[in-house]
Amino acid sequence: MAMTMAMFSQVAFAGCRAHPNHEHPTHFHYRSVCTKFSKQYKSAETFQFERKNYLGVRRKEFSVKCSGVSFDEVVEQAKEMIKCDNGPTRWFTPLNCGRPPPNAPLLLYLPGMDGTGLGLSLHHRHLGELFEVRCLHIPVMDRTSFEGLLPFVKEALMLECGGANSRPIYLVGECLGACLALAVAAHNPDIDLTLVLVNPATCFSRSQLQSWFPIMDSLSNELSSILPFKATDILGDLVCAGLANRGWSPPSVQRTLATLIPRESLLWKFRMLRSAELYTNARLHAVKAHVLLVASGNDQLFPSAEEALRLKKVLKNCKIRYFKDSSHSFLLEDGMQLSTVIKGVGFYRHSRARDHVSDFIPPTQEEFGRVYEEHGLMRKLVSPVMFSTNQNGKIMKGLAGIPQEGPCIFVGIHMLMGLDIPFLGLELLRQRNILVRGIAHPIMFDDYLEGELQEMSFYDTVRLHGAVPASGKNLHKLLSSKSFVLLYPGGAREALHRKGEQYKLFWPEKAEFVRMAARFDATIVPFGIVGEDDIAEVLLDYEDVIHIPFYRDMVEDVNKEIRNIREKG
Repeated sequence: MAMTMAMFSQVAFAGCRAHPNHEHPTHFHYRSVCTKFSKQYKSAETFQFERKNYLGVRRKEFSVKCSGVSFDEVVEQAKEMIKCDNGPTRWFTPLNCGRPPPNAPLLLYLPGMDGTGLGLSLHHRHLGELFEVRCLHIPVMDRTSFEGLLPFVKEALMLECGGANSRPIYLVGECLGACLALAVAAHNPDIDLTLVLVNPATCFSRSQLQSWFPIMDSLSNELSSILPFKATDILGDLVCAGLANRGWSPPSVQRTLATLIPRESLLWKFRMLRSAELYTNARLHAVKAHVLLVASGNDQLFPSAEEALRLKKVLKNCKIRYFKDSSHSFLLEDGMQLSTVIKGVGFYRHSRARDHVSDFIPPTQEEFGRVYEEHGLMRKLVSPVMFSTNQNGKIMKGLAGIPQEGPCIFVGIHMLMGLDIPFLGLELLRQRNILVRGIAHPIMFDDYLEGELQEMSFYDTVRLHGAVPASGKNLHKLLSSKSFVLLYPGGAREALHRKGEQYKLFWPEKAEFVRMAARFDATIVPFGIVGEDDIAEVLLDYEDVIHIPFYRDMVEDVNKEIRNIREKG
């Protein structure tokens, strides 16, 4: 049983059928319970918005639509939510997140200036497949100070950390909520926290809003006719920038904002921003949690890119993902899902230490489609054609000869620059619905290759599709779970071959994977590739450039770092 892939110039694959359709109904639902977390879930099309006020419990039913419908309907529901909203600060669970998976980590969403807690509306469905999601709702007339919110969030953490089998807790905060997440983490260094911060307001003093603040007191109640449109973007919620991105004109957004956020509340939020910046920046040194910074390159209010670089220097365990075309309201823009970013950087886990095998979540249909489209141009240029051999030795076009059940190891030769990897992985998933787990160099899981403002990269895609660091322990775990494994014994040396080394094997003398495969009775599928090493000719290789002084020093530093990463792994 074998497999062959050839790169020609005329035949290309089309279509995508990686996974069954995961489309959910277009309604999402909430259960909001004052000060206590809701553990219940409903399947009805409407939800009970419960809030305990000083006279008892009042209820109001309504449904909210998202994903593929007009945002003006969402705004109308936000108006209803705020209209009768005089209760205290509280948590709610979006019901369209669904029932959380077993042993799911907890995700607490800390909203931006709007305080509604609806900022994750476009991400609920995918986040609900990974986490138990709870969102903080701060009523529009609430006057709790920034310092006053800290014990409220800490109480939620303490309720989760009481047991012996406590799970990881993710704090997702945008703008003001990001400051709150950092401050909570600084006060609770012993709690297993992971922070996901979107355009944090720790740079408020360097933003355009700082110059507007002194004149805010002079604004009349006719906010819509005076407030500059850029000021609405700071709210970062579904009633401002999200609407503007979907065709609402600035005047209509401003009028909507005026009906939702009274002038006194907006003034209070601005004062809270200023105190939040001072309070949080003074305590950054105490943050021990892992931090993922999501920075927008087109943020018209905050210098988010510069602030991300500053925070990365201060915070000990920090990664940046930079989206150069995104605005301040990243979470309300169509495109990248927050769950994809979290999985891509390798931050998703079920316990204190990440397990690359057991903590892996297969890519969604949308994630597969995005990667498939990204390789569309290269697929048209090289037109990969795949053949496989069945058990009778018959060669057939396509991958029908590949075994359907694992454990299985695909063992092949690395061609030039490893360009075959995405084609092979994507076609196995498209044609046979087989998700192959690659054995990758440990450097792909280290920060060494990341730039200052790192965008989503090939390495994120590799991790997103299940690659694990090369080690006998990880191979053992994969085979014991009956996985499909992709292995290139020749490694990076084979992919970065030199002049005259086309189609040459660089395998180790002892093929340890054979012994491992025999232990688990795994099927070994050898495969070869024809054409890739003929696409380009190597003009300069290692032997040529190593004699250049500055390049020689750089190569030595890189090799030293790679050895350190291997030893650490």
